[in-house]
Amino acid sequence: MAWHPQSPVELIAGTPAGGGQDRPARALIAALDRLGLVGQPMTLTNVPGKGGGNGWDRLLTHRGDAHWLAINSPTIITNRLLGVSDYDHRALTPIANLYTEYIAFVVRADSPLREAADFTARLSRDAAGCRVALATALGNINHMALGRIAAHAGADVRRIPINVFDSALYAVDDVIAGRAEVGAITAVSAVKAMQSGQVRAIAVSAPQRLPAMFAAVPTWREQGIDCVIGTWRGVIAAAGISTEQVAFWTEALRAVARTPEWNAELQAQYWANTYCDGAELGAMLDREDEVMGALLRQLGLIPG
Repeated sequence: MAWHPQSPVELIAGTPAGGGQDRPARALIAALDRLGLVGQPMTLTNVPGKGGGNGWDRLLTHRGDAHWLAINSPTIITNRLLGVSDYDHRALTPIANLYTEYIAFVVRADSPLREAADFTARLSRDAAGCRVALATALGNINHMALGRIAAHAGADVRRIPINVFDSALYAVDDVIAGRAEVGAITAVSAVKAMQSGQVRAIAVSAPQRLPAMFAAVPTWREQGIDCVIGTWRGVIAAAGISTEQVAFWTEALRAVARTPEWNAELQAQYWANTYCDGAELGAMLDREDEVMGALLRQLGLIPG
């Protein structure tokens, strides 16, 4: 018989409840439960810190055990490039990429920054005086997006003061409180504060406009700025698991990605379906490693 889980499965999210890795973890557990494919209870464990790195550290301790999984994200690559961790995705077992979420740049509702051009002008005039809040780590996709915008404005991104939080929700709160002028966070993380009228979105880093709450928000590309970049989320397993175990989780995630319920969840969360696995996933991760290395050099965070 093909392998299947023999005991409860732990899925690790490297952010707190409500954070960028927590949301897909909860949605994935619900989807797998609906399909009845796992045959064992699945438990969510939140291990925040290091932009998700503490969660992957926990996964490293379960070598050979396919009952442990974690949400994967670009920080697993940037943490290694930045020296925060001494390993990347190659030390574990990537299973699939599920989707990509794009970055919204938000300001407080009463901010004098009415549109994206006001923000770039602010950076050009006084980058050191424009504080930005982001999650979940320096050198992540949000920071890289900020670097591209600063470069367009002729500003030195290294002079921009940045408040870093373990969750995008905390970064939004920082903007609402007036401690940061701008927040660079995943689009869905801004929705609640936008609905309550506490913040406004001035631009998104998507290739085209996002739906619903963001339908009237222009992309950076529309405004002549080369900033199409997003945070992908996937599933990664412990190192040393067998081919049969990889095959089980791959087939389970493929089944999830085909369901109408999962695709409705993607749309509701402003997540773009960029599912891939196998060789295509390996090529994507290699490409991301190269691109993010170049962007981190641009940010001045690793040697040129």
